[in-house]
Amino acid sequence: MTLSGTSGRLPTPIGTIGKGWGTMSDLLDSSVWTQLTGRIVGARLFRPNSPTSGIRPPSKGSGPSSFADMIKAAAQREGLDTQLVKAVVETESGFNPNAVSHAGAKGLMQLMDGTAKSLGVKDPFDPASNLAGGTKFLRSLLDRFHSVPLALAAYNAGPAAVEKYGGLPPYQETRNYVERVLALEHRDQLAAADGSDEGGDNGRGTTA
Repeated sequence: MTLSGTSGRLPTPIGTIGKGWGTMSDLLDSSVWTQLTGRIVGARLFRPNSPTSGIRPPSKGSGPSSFADMIKAAAQREGLDTQLVKAVVETESGFNPNAVSHAGAKGLMQLMDGTAKSLGVKDPFDPASNLAGGTKFLRSLLDRFHSVPLALAAYNAGPAAVEKYGGLPPYQETRNYVERVLALEHRDQLAAADGSDEGGDNGRGTTA
């Protein structure tokens, strides 16, 4: 989460992404999507919170496989797609549980102190607690906006921004954020289908 203090689901159509963005099919056909999926593996294309600005170094052994079971458990508990949660974690913190953004967002899912407190997260640097709070918050946004892209936009820019613009806010950072998370989710869904996903599973929860 950045601006606030901090898609549907592939291959299922998810409807309108936001004003001026059309449908997921439009996004899939866009040159932006082609660029993202063509360069996504092994590259950090977007780091909204610049977690490396924090004073804490990554934990030894940090990476997708280190938190695969925790991510899967947290996602399933909230009825979310495991690959979606994994994509959010990768975008938010790069799987660094000690990441701290310039704005003060902390941990794997980059929770601001106020948000963490409201979600009952006492230690945002504890991976399990951070994932529990972050997935709970993401679930609430999905229930509120009934759209994965809009929930992601709200996670990044805040619910008020999504409501103000009646869709994706016109912030380039937020639009880049949504594109990146969706691209990573799609990558991991393809990997899971091939049986080669490092941190996901073949199930898709009930994200809607």
